[in-house]
Amino acid sequence: MKFIIRALMLGALLSFNSIAQEVVLDRVAVIVDQGVVLESEIDALVQEVKRNAAANDQQLPSDRALRTQAIERLITKSLQLQMAERMGIRISDPQLEQTIGNIASNQNATVEQLRAQLAAEGIAYDDYREDIREEIIMGEVRRANVRRRVYITPQEIETLVDLMEQQGAQQAEYRLGHILIGFPPEPTDEDIQAARERADKVIALLESGSDFAKIAIASSSGNEALEGGDMGWLNINAMPTLFAEAIQNKDKDALVGPIRSGAGFHILKVLDTRGIEKVTVEEVNSRHILVKPSIILSEDKAKAMLTRFKEELKNGEAEFADLAKEHSEDPGSALRGGELGWSDPGNYVPEFKEALSQLEPGEYSDPVRTVHGWHLIQLIDRRMDDATDKRKEDKAYQLIFNRKFSEETENWLREMRDAAYVEVIDS
Repeated sequence: MKFIIRALMLGALLSFNSIAQEVVLDRVAVIVDQGVVLESEIDALVQEVKRNAAANDQQLPSDRALRTQAIERLITKSLQLQMAERMGIRISDPQLEQTIGNIASNQNATVEQLRAQLAAEGIAYDDYREDIREEIIMGEVRRANVRRRVYITPQEIETLVDLMEQQGAQQAEYRLGHILIGFPPEPTDEDIQAARERADKVIALLESGSDFAKIAIASSSGNEALEGGDMGWLNINAMPTLFAEAIQNKDKDALVGPIRSGAGFHILKVLDTRGIEKVTVEEVNSRHILVKPSIILSEDKAKAMLTRFKEELKNGEAEFADLAKEHSEDPGSALRGGELGWSDPGNYVPEFKEALSQLEPGEYSDPVRTVHGWHLIQLIDRRMDDATDKRKEDKAYQLIFNRKFSEETENWLREMRDAAYVEVIDS
């Protein structure tokens, strides 16, 4: 297989027109199962990390350490994309543009403004699009392969609900830094001792004032190493149990560890804390009329139809329920006069959620385009959910699922990496 891949790569490099000007050709840096990692990919990732570090005034380790971490990140990426290919996972251009539109919207910008920002940072929009496409694909691969590894018992949910009730409606959150000093899948006593000694040295460096992010980038085997070990904000009940027990009640800047797990020794730093958040969630009661464009009904005509309905409703010439029953193409709500019932607005697609956020009770939206078609929306009312027993159970389930999904993702990625054929080609 290695010979075939190399032969194919050589053939590709020799296939240029003989009269073309001499150019510097890219180089295969790593063979990963049926794929390769190119030198240009490694360089691009290293440069991206350096740009981010400069923007955040963050120190970095040596270029060699950066390159090692970049290679590991790209190996993992390649394996996931190869699996997506085998699974037939594809992301269409309309799906991709919808996601980019949502990203821009979350930044309170238009897609055009996002493109301008990327250009100012020297990032080609086409490259950005493909990066987003790959991130979506890898997310789908992880969900498909890891979800079935997560099992939650009723007892786990009940235990967490009891704990949440004891803690009341306030939950602490921690922003954690993480360094993993890993050892092999089946370590010897010598491997464990060597990892422990390295972890102790890292703790000593951190206690003497060394930069956590720099050491994480240089030394960590964790999935977030290139982000300086930053795991982001985590609810105490959503983080790995091992971490939750170790950092609970710790103050900002506290160092914790080394903590041993099956993957190695973990060192944690409490980068920040925040924490008093209510469990109560705003819910909305709304109704809508959905019209789907087709060969017969164009986009413009569908939008115009809903605009006309809105005017009829405002003028008292029609009833919303009657219009929904006659015209709405949402079978789940049309027979109920378009009513969707009480729901967390986060359950809706971004455009629908955004339209609801702009309405007062009784108001109608302008026609709104989503992936489902064109909607005319009326907000009936808002309320604050008081965290019923079902809500608590749902919240407990989601917290446990997120925690286990994160743990199993790390395990799955490590198992896939250990089973892969990887050859780093010396320059």
